[in-house]
Order: sequence, then C-alpha cells, then structure tokens
Amino acid sequence: MTKLSVNINKFATLRNARGGNNPNVLQVAIDVQQMGADGITVHPRPDERHIRYSDVTDIKKIISTELNIEGNCREQKFIDLVLATRPDQVTLVPDDQGQLTSDHGWDTLKHRDYLKETIAIFKAAGIRVSIFVDPVPEIIKAAADTGTDRVELYTEHYAKQYSLDKGNEAIQAYVAAAAMARDCSLGVNAGHDLDLQNLHFFCKAIPWLQEVSIGHALICDALYLGLSNTIQLYKRQLVV
Repeated sequence: MTKLSVNINKFATLRNARGGNNPNVLQVAIDVQQMGADGITVHPRPDERHIRYSDVTDIKKIISTELNIEGNCREQKFIDLVLATRPDQVTLVPDDQGQLTSDHGWDTLKHRDYLKETIAIFKAAGIRVSIFVDPVPEIIKAAADTGTDRVELYTEHYAKQYSLDKGNEAIQAYVAAAAMARDCSLGVNAGHDLDLQNLHFFCKAIPWLQEVSIGHALICDALYLGLSNTIQLYKRQLVV
C-alpha cells in the first residue's frame, strides 16, 4: 500500500505567527506518527518562515518513522543540514529564492550532470534520494541517469483538472510517467495539492505508487475533522 508522509510545515507556520512554541512542532511530529502516518515530511526554506533548520535536527532525534526532508539542493546550507541530519529520504526540489511554494519539477535533461553530482553526495551518506519532476516521460528517463532512487511526481496540474471533472484526462500523463519510472527501475512518489477528493483516484491509477507527501490540504481538513481522524481518512484513500 502507498505510504502517507505528512508534511508538518503548516504547524510551524502557525507557531511562527505568534512566536513562542504553540503549537509545539516536535510534539506534533510525535503525535502524527502515533496517529498512523508512515512518515514525516519537512521542507525548510532559507528564510525559515515555517520549519526551522533547528526543528529538522530535533525532529530526527525523536521520531521512529521515516523522515523526508524536501528542499533546494542548490543551497549549501540545505546540503549541510541533510548530511548532518541523515534522514531516510531527501527530496530535491528546484525552488527559487523566496518561492511561495514549489511549482515546477527539475529539468533533468538540462541539469542532469549537476543532479548526478549532487545525488552522489547524498547517496554516499546512505540517504535515499527522490527528485521532484513534472510528469513527462523524457524527464523521467533522464532522471534515471542521475542516479536518483525515486522521482516525486508534481501533481498540481492533476489536482486542478480533477476539480474540473477532467480527472480521466489529466491522469494519463501521470500514469505514463509512472510507468516510465517503473521501467527505469525508479521508485515513484507524488505530492502537491493531493486531497481527500482526488487522492484515491490517483492511487488507483498508479497502484505501484510508493509514497505521497501531503501537508496543506491535510492540515486544512484537520481544522474541521480533527488531526487523528483526518490522517486515518487519508490513509483509507490509499487503499486500492
């Protein structure tokens, strides 16, 4: 079954809005795994507007489930953090400075040599590597040449089209990309705007999907449904 990694950035955003330590991000990480999440995802950014670099180090010490650190590997501070923390997985995202949220995947054709060199650094440290990509077969095929273990499919386009009742059309590109990844012996993750409405359809179309990383939508649902209940509802959508 596809694993659910919960992105806890939004809890840190709420904490930072008032200062202090409420909500306690470390306690959130412990609680989320006890509530059934298969992993914890964090995405530190240079301005530390949500998850702080110190949070990442502290979270790694206290959780027993998988830790996935997302971020821009063109920032030396990020590379240093990952190597010091040694998470189970690092997901490389081509964010620009000050970017609000991730909105595109790597051009693995253009940046193949750079990615190959960078990925080798993380793999030498025993860290599984995933790279954020758009659902384009040529991009996936080139990703295999970088030495990455997995790709994470950027799913915003699918989510938008699904909300317009065009899910059957939108899913085709993702199925083709995931099939290419499987043919290239790459694992497949997915993330961005997946929610309780569109998640099951996506997973059913790609039953070999290994992991989804979900934060914003899950936390929004938790405001109404409760965090523990929401995590279980999302996990049910992963059963195909």
